[in-house]
Amino acid sequence: MTVRPMVNRDSQFFWDGTRVGELRIQRCNACGAKRFPPGPACRSCSAYDRGYDVAAGTGTVFSYVVHRHPPVPGKELPIVIALIDLDEGVRMVGEVVGVADDEIEIGMPLRVDFNKIDDELTLPVWRPAVREGR
Repeated sequence: MTVRPMVNRDSQFFWDGTRVGELRIQRCNACGAKRFPPGPACRSCSAYDRGYDVAAGTGTVFSYVVHRHPPVPGKELPIVIALIDLDEGVRMVGEVVGVADDEIEIGMPLRVDFNKIDDELTLPVWRPAVREGR
């Protein structure tokens, strides 16, 4: 059993994107401001004219926690959860996989990957990435 996210009219576009391998970030069609998590009205100009951009799927670790207890249905502990600075200028919380819990660090470059749970749910996960010039 996997804990499922709450999907509503403000976040449906995001989950539709993950199913097709896209990381979508809400954008205000009126002023161009980007934001995550998505919501009904723009925080910059208060418009209700929403769209989205497909993100590059790259970012860096801003902060992180290592979840060791309590157990999470469908997950093996420990779980690394990070606050990720996306290259598009917004932050997103996500699970980091493919890195040991004692090797993750602030500033680590990450790239998005997608974990298909079933036909209805695909979750974004983050993996270490090699950036040019590093």
